[in-house]
Amino acid sequence: MSDPVVVKPPGGTGPAGAPRGAAANTPAPPPEAPIPPQTEVEPKSPHVRPGDRIFKGLATGSGVFIVALIGAIGVFLLVQAIPSLALDNVNFLFSREWSTGDVGNMRFGILDLFLVTVVSAAFALIIAMPIALGIALFLTQYAPRRLARPFAYVIDLLAAVPSIIFGLWGLFVLGPVLTPIGEWLISSLGFIPLFAKGNVSIALGGTIFTAGIVLAVMILPIITAVSREVFDRTPGPHVEGAIALGATKWEVVRTTVLPFGKAGYVSASMLGLGRALGETIALTIILSATGSSFGWSLFDGGATFASKIALAAPEFNDPRSAGAYIAAGLVLFVLTFVVNAIARSIVAGRKEYE
Repeated sequence: MSDPVVVKPPGGTGPAGAPRGAAANTPAPPPEAPIPPQTEVEPKSPHVRPGDRIFKGLATGSGVFIVALIGAIGVFLLVQAIPSLALDNVNFLFSREWSTGDVGNMRFGILDLFLVTVVSAAFALIIAMPIALGIALFLTQYAPRRLARPFAYVIDLLAAVPSIIFGLWGLFVLGPVLTPIGEWLISSLGFIPLFAKGNVSIALGGTIFTAGIVLAVMILPIITAVSREVFDRTPGPHVEGAIALGATKWEVVRTTVLPFGKAGYVSASMLGLGRALGETIALTIILSATGSSFGWSLFDGGATFASKIALAAPEFNDPRSAGAYIAAGLVLFVLTFVVNAIARSIVAGRKEYE
């Protein structure tokens, strides 16, 4: 039996059954109407409320005022110091002499002041940094919340204690306690210049050793508070990822918390150093005055920039002798400014601290 024959309609582009070529007679679609050009509409400026405008002006003015105030202080110190520097008969930066009683023969240099200031502040920083790090890690990683909050308040309260209280405590309480320790260090490690016998009596407690420990207690709240805030901002996923990989608590701290907060911790330490460099009253009370030059020993006496200026207030009745101390204050101003600028530059540009 043969297959049925299927008859196909004629091919074409028109409808089925239409004669070939019918598609060519299909009328063309009408031309599209031209699109009118769109005029650009300028966005309307947002409406600024008077309160926003006032707040912006106050905020901008406050920032400009602070910058102008710092600049004015620097200009004032420089202008007041230049006449006295012109009368100085020794090298201001490298001389150890300080004699401003005779305005006709003034001889003043800041080398001893600079060394005592830097050594006492650096010694305080060496003591305070590891203690502050341990406290900050304990409060943020180990201590339960009900204990961490009141303990943090106690540490922060140290910043509210007046400097004169720290000075009296260091001279009359801490000094006698440190005397046996100082004598042991001198007898055992006296061959090291840092622990050699100083130029003042160690029994009186008026040494850089005592002053440095008091300074360490004073800057401890600053370093601890900033470090605690930085460590507490460690991203949770980083910590959870380390725990998920089987890390112990110390490994979590070592691999996530410390790398994240290292820059903030160093910056906090620099801020503490700036605070130690400018401390006045406590060191004025503690440090024993001496006519000998600084010998690189922690058991020397002497004076820092700030304590020297505070002790010489009766000499400020003559602008020429007062200018010598203003020149020393200018150096301290630049020193603290540089230290704080370094602290700011450490965290600048880091996304985690913005």
